[in-house]
Amino acid sequence: MGLWIDRFGTGSLLMAGAAFAGLLFGAAVQRSGLCTRAALLECWQREWGARTGVWLVALAVACLGVQALVAAGWLQPAQSRLVGAPASLSGVIVGGALFGMGMVFTRGCPARLLVLAGSGNLRALVSVLVFGVVVQATLTGALSAPRQWVADAWRIDPGPLRDLGRLTATGTGWGWALGLGLLVLAVWLLRREPARLQRGAVAAAALAGAMVAAGWGWTAWVASASFDPVAVQSLNYSAPAAEWLIRAQLQAEFHPPWGFDAGLLPATVLGALLAAVAARQWAWQGYGHEHRVGANLLGAVLMGFGAVLAGGCTVGHGLSGMALGATSSLIALLAMAAGVGVGRAVARARGWPL
Repeated sequence: MGLWIDRFGTGSLLMAGAAFAGLLFGAAVQRSGLCTRAALLECWQREWGARTGVWLVALAVACLGVQALVAAGWLQPAQSRLVGAPASLSGVIVGGALFGMGMVFTRGCPARLLVLAGSGNLRALVSVLVFGVVVQATLTGALSAPRQWVADAWRIDPGPLRDLGRLTATGTGWGWALGLGLLVLAVWLLRREPARLQRGAVAAAALAGAMVAAGWGWTAWVASASFDPVAVQSLNYSAPAAEWLIRAQLQAEFHPPWGFDAGLLPATVLGALLAAVAARQWAWQGYGHEHRVGANLLGAVLMGFGAVLAGGCTVGHGLSGMALGATSSLIALLAMAAGVGVGRAVARARGWPL
């Protein structure tokens, strides 16, 4: 690795790893229909089925893969900001709930919207652009003050309570138990689906989960050999959206350095596009009804503000963080689930599509 860093540079290697993971993740999500929003809606409607089963497969594989890295000494949870950096519990709770409501109105989380955009969905593309603008405004712009006010209400420091392995005193045991348990549950939920759908969706969802583990492993490997500070991270789509928005501003005074986030977002869109074209599912799509425009834009705003406040999205917390064993990610996922319940009630009352 040291020779590779000397030859190509740390940023280039991080981008290459992110591009590989993003390409396969985008293709896998497009083929499997993986969607946290849809899975949580099934749970609220008590209609647990294929969408829940597919999401559980992805989380299970991610958990097993990441815990294998931890057990092998390749990855330490405390290396990640999700475990080893100060956080805001108030931000995680409030932001997660707002994010959950937003993805109901927008009909997809940022990762899902990127995949839909790659498949030709203009509604998803507009929502992603609005999401990115709001993320940037929440980080450094007009919305940074209210974000800071909510985040300061309940701050927490790094420690054993931030890591499920240390909190439960089981090391990687919790991850193995959760991963295997979720796989069994997923098989049970998918048992009534056609065999062909089971094989294809499960394989694609498993690939998506494996890319989450690959992201953790790659960044940890680069960090171990680099003399430059490297953030140990995995798939997360809130920060890359804001970063690419800055890059699109040709007159911007500052452009962020090239790294993992820079390679992830465009590769995800490309992977979804290639998968959609290969399956003959690529097609231009727009808004079916005018009343959806307002709901979609409102959802994108809520998701953008909520993602920054919570410190991650459904992929960043729901897959990457959960697989690592970050308790803040578990809390964020529960808050998102609660937000989906509220968003579902509002959408039904307003006659908005789910």
